[in-house]
Amino acid sequence: MDPLLIGLAFVFGLGARLAHLPPLVGFLIAGFVANAIGLESGPVLETIANLGVTLLLFLIGLELDVRRLFRREVWGTATLHATVTTFTAAGALLGAAAAGVSSLAGLDLKAALSIGFALSFSSTVFAIKNLEDRGEAASLHGRTAVGVLILQDIFAVLFLTFAGGKLPEPWALALILVLALRPLLLIVLNRVGHGELLLLFGLFIALGLGAGVFGLAGVKPDVGALLLGVVLAGHAKARELAHSLFPLKDLLLVGFFLLIGLSGFPDWEYIVLAVVLVAATFLKGALFFLLFAKFRFRVRSSVLGALALTSYSEFGLIVSTLAVQAGWLADHWPATLAIAVALSFIIVAPLQQRAHGVDVRSARWLSRFETRRRHPEERAILFGDAKIAVLGMGRVGTGAYDDLVRRFGNVVIGVETDAKRLAAHLDAGRNVIQADVTDPAFWHRLEKVQVDLIMLCMPAHDSNMYAAQMLRESDYAGKVAAVARFPDEVEALQDAGVHIAFNMYAEAGAGFANHVRGNIGDGEMPPFSPPLQSER
Repeated sequence: MDPLLIGLAFVFGLGARLAHLPPLVGFLIAGFVANAIGLESGPVLETIANLGVTLLLFLIGLELDVRRLFRREVWGTATLHATVTTFTAAGALLGAAAAGVSSLAGLDLKAALSIGFALSFSSTVFAIKNLEDRGEAASLHGRTAVGVLILQDIFAVLFLTFAGGKLPEPWALALILVLALRPLLLIVLNRVGHGELLLLFGLFIALGLGAGVFGLAGVKPDVGALLLGVVLAGHAKARELAHSLFPLKDLLLVGFFLLIGLSGFPDWEYIVLAVVLVAATFLKGALFFLLFAKFRFRVRSSVLGALALTSYSEFGLIVSTLAVQAGWLADHWPATLAIAVALSFIIVAPLQQRAHGVDVRSARWLSRFETRRRHPEERAILFGDAKIAVLGMGRVGTGAYDDLVRRFGNVVIGVETDAKRLAAHLDAGRNVIQADVTDPAFWHRLEKVQVDLIMLCMPAHDSNMYAAQMLRESDYAGKVAAVARFPDEVEALQDAGVHIAFNMYAEAGAGFANHVRGNIGDGEMPPFSPPLQSER
């Protein structure tokens, strides 16, 4: 059955893409359709799903700066949101049960708190996948959302460990010694090169040393993968390792989304209850918005951060299943929550896709929630006397910046969202500032400066398109150049008003040839000698 399920996932994933929705929405629908026609998941699909989630958490660890978890906007938002959501949801459920709602008959305080706690989580898989797809993982709201998700995962692991009555093995404390292995692991990471050995090394660390060893110790395997990722984080090749695992992780996660849809349909009265719970996700998102605003985020960062977390979580299904096994909940709750989780994905995904369409006019009434003081990463930005701005200082943007400085002098400024990369650029002597290019306030500030050329070098096509759209709607009169990976992206950028769209893949060979000519000189080029024909 598994091959047929994968085929359905492709068909509905393609349909979602054609409908301008994330493919994962199609994967969820494929699971529901498969369940409706009587298909069941097999061990292969379940293994694929588990491996996908494990790799996802390993990749989170690889790019995690533990210090982020101790920032007020991260731990404050995570703890306050979990507390308020758990008790508010529990109170609402008990009130509805007292009012005579049949689907909540017999609900007691312990059951209500279990459901409220399950509803407090946001999906790590769904949120991070969407942040990565939109190129927002390194932005302020993206980094904060990921930090909140990790703390939620820690809350869930603590609940599963102690509420399940299964404590880790006594020798599990010895796992702390894995920190002592860090120097050895980093030496190996330096020596594995850049090909299949790097990929295999990552799989061994995540699935073998992380999930495998920690699982034997009675610790949740996913937590082991996350911690091993943290052990390797900060190394120069950690990002390269993460990029090598991204395609495999995305492929394996298809199984995870299929399994959610395959989890089954409850009776109609419980489906209605699931729909009501889905409507409550907007209250969940509103609470996230208010908390982000309280921690001095601008309106747009608060909206994007809240939308990233406005969904229910796969951990909620695990919590509800454990509560059923403990006798706290009725048997129908896992299936009811599965419907709510899947529907929350389907509803929130289009909202996230259109989040960048929120302009200042529609956000004016939200501005009343902003604080007078701004978060350090949300303060006003000035370009000074720069004449060229490079937006996105990754590998492409850094190369463009350095070449422009060699040609025109110190008239270039770079813009980067990631604090760690910003520090590296400043140490290298580059004129780079930290800002979120997807924030409309950035473009409003840009109107006040005179820049002759803006280069869009962000890795996500959607981010470049959004920047091009904002430039077209502003009074900016200079030139705009942008990078792309595919011909259709070049065409879309040109339609958006970009003067020069550079296809990195198609023009890489020409750029390499020009580089060689520039370093050798036409007069020094070796003479062409045709290959000798073999005599017969």
